[in-house]
Amino acid sequence: MPLIGSFRLYEKGNNKVWVDPHINRKQNPPIVNFSIKNNGTISIEGSMSRTGGICIACGVPVSFNYIRDEGKKGLINYQLMAIICESNGKKYYLEPSPEHENIALSIDEPENVPDTELPRKALGFRVQAYGITKHKELFSKRQLLFLTAIANTLKDIYAIILKDSQGNKEYANAISTYLAFAIGRYADYGSAMSYWDDRSPSIQKTFGLPTLQMRWGFPETNPFSNFSGNWRKMLEGVVDVVESFTFTRYPGLVKQADARNTSDIWGSSIISTDPPYYDNIGYAALSDYFYIWLRKSLSHIYPELLSSILTPKDAELVAEPGRHDSSQKAADFFEEGLFETFRNAKNIIYNNYPITIYYAFKQKDIDAASSISPTGWEVFLSGLIEAGYEITGTWPLRTEQSGGLRVVGRNALASSIVLSCIPRSSNAIVITKREFNSILKKELPKAIRKLQLGSLAPVDLAQASIGPGMAIFSRYKAVLEADGTLMIIRSALTMINQALDEFLTEQEGEYDGDTRWALAWFEQYGHEQGAYGVAETLSKAKNTSVERLTQAGFLEARSGKVRLLRRDELNPQWDPATDKRLTVWEAAQYLIHTLDKEGEQGAGALLGKLGGVGETARDLAYRLYTLCERKGWAQEALAYNMLVVAWHRIKEQVGKGQVQERLL
Repeated sequence: MPLIGSFRLYEKGNNKVWVDPHINRKQNPPIVNFSIKNNGTISIEGSMSRTGGICIACGVPVSFNYIRDEGKKGLINYQLMAIICESNGKKYYLEPSPEHENIALSIDEPENVPDTELPRKALGFRVQAYGITKHKELFSKRQLLFLTAIANTLKDIYAIILKDSQGNKEYANAISTYLAFAIGRYADYGSAMSYWDDRSPSIQKTFGLPTLQMRWGFPETNPFSNFSGNWRKMLEGVVDVVESFTFTRYPGLVKQADARNTSDIWGSSIISTDPPYYDNIGYAALSDYFYIWLRKSLSHIYPELLSSILTPKDAELVAEPGRHDSSQKAADFFEEGLFETFRNAKNIIYNNYPITIYYAFKQKDIDAASSISPTGWEVFLSGLIEAGYEITGTWPLRTEQSGGLRVVGRNALASSIVLSCIPRSSNAIVITKREFNSILKKELPKAIRKLQLGSLAPVDLAQASIGPGMAIFSRYKAVLEADGTLMIIRSALTMINQALDEFLTEQEGEYDGDTRWALAWFEQYGHEQGAYGVAETLSKAKNTSVERLTQAGFLEARSGKVRLLRRDELNPQWDPATDKRLTVWEAAQYLIHTLDKEGEQGAGALLGKLGGVGETARDLAYRLYTLCERKGWAQEALAYNMLVVAWHRIKEQVGKGQVQERLL
């Protein structure tokens, strides 16, 4: 029973290549063979989904529990499905012969492979449930053969470098260390947990996210080819980083220490830190994936640093339930450690320089009356404020590659938020909740507007707004509720979220009546049909009419029903210069559609025609993103997010087309 998420090998436009499975019932028991198809209709997309598997022979659903049980019995194996060759930039997709299959599976496990255990349970780990209990089982035999061979060879290379550099150990150590980094990069692409992207088409690395999840199909690259994931590419990646270094005459010094007790180690310091994210990522357990290859490659150079079989974990400041008796004890360990770290840091700050803290934990919806467990933001801010800090400044820092969100097709955070903090003044006063709310409504809109003008991604807006909101909260010794009790961080976050909602709602006053109608209708119906009478009643409240909305070109009205047109249904010949009823709604939808079809250059040309309406369309994208996220319309939310993320680059394209035409 083949377990595979997708049989597609390549898809771009109408060009498709896929693996077609067929059952050879002449064999006893029957076996599955594969052939390559490049025209017609794909017979089956895949045999695995989020709900489980399906037998391609009989169509019977297969539960994950059954698959996991079979995996624990050692009954999940590999089968070669296809071979992809490349020549002069062109890819050829071939069916494997029995000889190919035998070669692929006939390799024995090489000697001296790291034989280390995966944690029984750990944050972000999924593979143990399928019987994978050791790091070496994350790789095929061929992948292990190359990784082991190259790691062993590095020790011989060290001797050559040492000889060529006339015994310069520091030079030999540095070159060997960078080569070991290349081995780590190769392990990221060359594992049984990497995957094939049929859109690129190319090999995608194991750790696109900080999780180790089960893959149902994986590519093996020839390390000496020019194909994606090859050894030369891994080397070049390290070389590119080294070439980008800025060298100074001042040496760097690195120490490994417990952040909770640094006074004896560091003395006076300027502190800039990216703290752990509560129970979100288990870095220590994940790092073992690379550590085992670093240790094998470099233990002769750094015997003390690489003395342990795996990385130390017990002191890691993370709420990891697997290391404690309960989730509550794990949470207590993290919260107490975070508070202790911030408190002790105050004693070593150099000349009262601000501490800068990077944070990229996406906040959940906060409800002060609910019983949901504390979010990462809530715990983090509580530790910071209770330790006696005041937030003096916040700003977003782009930490994701351009286009990264679109490539992976998800609304991930594009930015980290940087908090600048100093110890709170001993003269700080106590204020009431009412006073806090008044100051919040006065100061927060200005801060949010600055974030929007900087084209902060909508996916980051709620998180980025926490900074200036908590800057207000933290400047006071305490904020008191109406009954005299201290306001908790969760209540403050709730008020900040409400103030953000009010700001975005107030921005609707800048929109034309047609756009305000479309926004209200979209919130209730999306792109589904609704009653004409309801639409007409709503239009009166927005000072427009269904007839005028239809004339505007984004509404369909027929048979007593109305419906907002989707972007791909809008008039392809639309020109804002000749539109007598130009609306912000249209501008936003056409900008997104043009960005998708013609890229930033096409969107820039359209923005140039829109004039000031374009900036208002960007503001509308923030409002629509928030609305779509709350409705669970992920793909629609992604479209509005990407418009704002690309905004600066789109603006750079304004007018370039006309200049080029004049030059020609």
